[in-house]
Amino acid sequence: MKVNALDHINIVTDDLAGTVRFFVDIFGLDVRDAPPPLPPEQFQWLYDESNRAIFHIVSKAAKQAYPRETPIGGLTGAIHHVALSCSGYETFTEKLQAHNIEYRTNTVASANLRQIFFTEPNGVLLELNFRQD
Repeated sequence: MKVNALDHINIVTDDLAGTVRFFVDIFGLDVRDAPPPLPPEQFQWLYDESNRAIFHIVSKAAKQAYPRETPIGGLTGAIHHVALSCSGYETFTEKLQAHNIEYRTNTVASANLRQIFFTEPNGVLLELNFRQD
């Protein structure tokens, strides 16, 4: 057995529409209903342009396959952050500024990498990695 890739990130929210709108506005992802029997008013999947479901956005009221307490807006337990490989650093920082989203940047010169850190509406810390050629 081997791990091929990270499949998706599941975020539980008490504001499904608002969280979906945030990810669409910031990342430009495509919103789709989750596959049946998951009800669309409780489950929305957000796809990238390569047709991969990057984020599963789930209503806190939804019945999940593995239910557990998920405090909305609190720290995310042992998971410190989720990192995404991205492109378009300047465009992305402009978008965050236009949406008044607080963020921090970091440069890892030895890896030719620029990073942006910010928290999405439910308290999940996102790290965006921009590799420079």
